Amino acid sequence: MAPITRSYDLSVSFFVFPNPVNEKAARTVAAVVAATSALVLVTGWWWLTVPLALGFLGRVLAGPRLSPLGWVAMRVVAPRLGEPVLTPGPPKRFAQGIGAVVSTTAAVLSLGLGVTTAAAVLLGVLTIFALLESAAGFCAGCWAFGHLMRLGVIPEETCEACADIRLRSRATV
Repeated sequence: MAPITRSYDLSVSFFVFPNPVNEKAARTVAAVVAATSALVLVTGWWWLTVPLALGFLGRVLAGPRLSPLGWVAMRVVAPRLGEPVLTPGPPKRFAQGIGAVVSTTAAVLSLGLGVTTAAAVLLGVLTIFALLESAAGFCAGCWAFGHLMRLGVIPEETCEACADIRLRSRATV
């Protein structure tokens, strides 16, 4: 299994996702996503699905560069939580992509079509998975990514460090 090493070079391209990712920053983002999704479900403030979806989209496209939440989590919050815990970036980007699809669909359903029940179901699922990520460190998108790699849908060279995500150990730097 390839070791996890830092390779987030901001000079290469604007549209780059960090690899590896600081797990503490990822869990911080997940906590805010869970809180925001829960707030929408409790208050009915469906307009909050727009910044939620835009945040996911920004993180998918350019990591923390286009996401104020991602930037604050990476640059402000995570360093205050101690030494980074590094994890491969590609599964996290995949998970952000799933979050983008779910939150965008919820925004379109609720704000565009007025179908708030279906939007609430989607946000409920998003809330549960974001809570699992933030509280327990279980990334459902990363889990799915690992299975897709094992099935050959995602090539192993996409993420050599996580070819078998169940067996990789978390490296700290």
